[in-house]
Amino acid sequence: MRRRASTLVISNSADAHVDGILPLLRDRGSEVFRLDVDTFPRDYALSCGDLDGVHDALGHSPSGAVIALRDIRSVWTRKTADFAFRCPLAGQEGAFARMEAEHALFGMIAGLDCLWMNHPTASRAAMWKGEQLRRAARHGFTTPATIITNCPDEAVRFKAMIRGDIVYKPMSASDLGASEVNADERVAGILPTTIIDDDADAMLAAVAELPCLFQAYVDKRYEVRATVIGARVFAARLDSQEDERTRVDSRDMRAPIRYTAIELAPPLASACAALVASYGLVFGAIDLIVTPDGDVVFLEINPAGQFLYVQQLVPELDMAGAVADLLAKGQD
Repeated sequence: MRRRASTLVISNSADAHVDGILPLLRDRGSEVFRLDVDTFPRDYALSCGDLDGVHDALGHSPSGAVIALRDIRSVWTRKTADFAFRCPLAGQEGAFARMEAEHALFGMIAGLDCLWMNHPTASRAAMWKGEQLRRAARHGFTTPATIITNCPDEAVRFKAMIRGDIVYKPMSASDLGASEVNADERVAGILPTTIIDDDADAMLAAVAELPCLFQAYVDKRYEVRATVIGARVFAARLDSQEDERTRVDSRDMRAPIRYTAIELAPPLASACAALVASYGLVFGAIDLIVTPDGDVVFLEINPAGQFLYVQQLVPELDMAGAVADLLAKGQD
């Protein structure tokens, strides 16, 4: 049965966020077309062109669902994945097929005049950690002293100037690229934020191989996850200092630390919303530190950050409902 759709959701078939939001969208009267990148283009049919009579549409072959581009009121881009083809493709043939599939899909939809959460070009512009820090500072945030370098002498000099511990953070992915290769090619797992203390100074020599990001270690009273959804800001306090496993990096979910809903001071909430909007985003998850002296320090922004786990820990933060409201409303 073919139905008109108003929300296009682009992610992958293992995305629990999409699984949770789709029923909420339908409850709000929004018809949804889900495109799982890990089954595209194998399970989909697309057609677009600039001639009269050409029907610009995407179809899901197994279900028969079809979406016409003219009916799309909102697009939610969540997580990417490897494309899937009808025949196994490898080497240059596979590389070319992946490039063509990406051009076909996003060349078809990137110009849609609708609400995007978020547009791929805006998300990409917001992903560079070094630029994030400079932009956050322009928006009034305090940021940690930072250096990105592949010069060992500069890394050693930076640590000496800080006169205390520094931390190393991966700039691109904490899984060290594991998600980009086959399982049999993976050689390491998650690398959390890591303190480079005096006993680890020898590690600084390794930066000659690859540019690395180092920051002054910032003492914490607690941390804040501020999630901006449209004009709304949802904030959760993370008492990461309650457990040794999360004192440096709060992402160790084995530690049962407290998550609590909090209200940000209006100037801070406005700064968070303005920072997200400055990229052309309508969604962004911002990580902040509150120091023992009560100062707020910006760490980073993630344009496709996870939010359901925070809502599960703090149910009064109805971020799933806010996402569904935004997408169902579409562009004014």
